[in-house]
Amino acid sequence: RIAFLRAWFNSSVRQLLIVEGDLGKSAKCQMCLIAMFRQLTVASELPTIQSEAPFQSTTLLSYDLRRCPCSQTHESMAGMKSIRLGFILPAVMTAAFFIGEVHARSGFPNSQDSANGSTATQRDGSHDFDFLIGDWKAHVRRLPERLKGSNVWVEYDGISNHKKLLDSNANFEEFDVSSPDKKLRIKAQTLRLYNPESHQWSIYLVDLDKGTLDLPPVVGQFSGKRGEFYNQQTWEGRAVLVRYVWLDISPKSSRMEQSFSSDSGKTWEVNWICELSR
Repeated sequence: RIAFLRAWFNSSVRQLLIVEGDLGKSAKCQMCLIAMFRQLTVASELPTIQSEAPFQSTTLLSYDLRRCPCSQTHESMAGMKSIRLGFILPAVMTAAFFIGEVHARSGFPNSQDSANGSTATQRDGSHDFDFLIGDWKAHVRRLPERLKGSNVWVEYDGISNHKKLLDSNANFEEFDVSSPDKKLRIKAQTLRLYNPESHQWSIYLVDLDKGTLDLPPVVGQFSGKRGEFYNQQTWEGRAVLVRYVWLDISPKSSRMEQSFSSDSGKTWEVNWICELSR
């Protein structure tokens, strides 16, 4: 079984690397592929009207793969943008459930074990998004002119429905909101995956209309009932840091904010507020 999964993983991941930039060249062994696959992360928004997208889809990916036991220092993934959804989504789901077993039983050392000789006990955050499961009413405030000192917001109302996938900790969101005059609409899907080794969540925004996933995701974790997630993107030609903040307020109330920073995180401007109620 493990041999089959190894062969499937090697074949599938190499086929999935249909990206701008030849990432396949940087994968020298199976552990490299596992590390690469775990860092294939996605950030995309699915607007009905492209100009109304709350998230910037042009991304600047600056992650580097970790050293694996083969001592190969991997190349930067800076050229990578998007992957065909028809290939990646089934593999993401399958790998999410099988990678842990393959890694544990194949003899590959954990990256922290290799560096420190032991793995410190960390908090299990695999149920941190359980508060979102179910159907919600969504009220959104969006700031179209960002990092310009604007205070003109556009408001939307609609739904945000969340469900777990295949009895796992992964969850999927369907999001659909419109402006009061129904002239503006934002439709989106979100996939959230938990990594039990890093104890972090990766939030993938899925574009089902285009059949693609964009990169990178926002990645982070919860502390109590507050979760913070980060990535780096470009906005109107400028490199910016992106931060999501999720708040588990009560069983009937939660809130998500997106902020940009153009000064390396010294200051943040909120440009997207989503308040959920039920």
